[in-house]
Amino acid sequence: MRRSFEERLPTFAALHTPDEDAAFVRDHLFPKAEMWGAFDPDLVGFIAFADGWIEQFYILPEQQGRGLGRTLLAIPKSKFSDLRLWTFQQNQAARHFYEHHGFVAVEFTDGRANEHGEPDVLYRWVTGEWDPRQNGLPM
Repeated sequence: MRRSFEERLPTFAALHTPDEDAAFVRDHLFPKAEMWGAFDPDLVGFIAFADGWIEQFYILPEQQGRGLGRTLLAIPKSKFSDLRLWTFQQNQAARHFYEHHGFVAVEFTDGRANEHGEPDVLYRWVTGEWDPRQNGLPM
């Protein structure tokens, strides 16, 4: 999580200490979300989801482009017919990934409601909605 922030959104990494990050995973994610990891052989990414929301989703930047994100994303897609997630508007790599995998931006904010104060975007994916990749169109 921290390494992804440090590389993709470096100004955000300083908001919490490594100990605070660990406490968030231990006290919030483990008890409240289903978590799956990708290993090679060490942990290189994870996804945490609950109640139709993707809470956290990270793949180390140097591991991206290998299909790990697609594989992890397939897990909540198999369990929920409607998924939502937030990402930052400036995180173009994440936005491209989600849009490529059928998520649609449904709300843009000015960031006042998140702890970073940065504009974000709410994405939604619904089973069975039209997906241009399934119709032979490039994404």
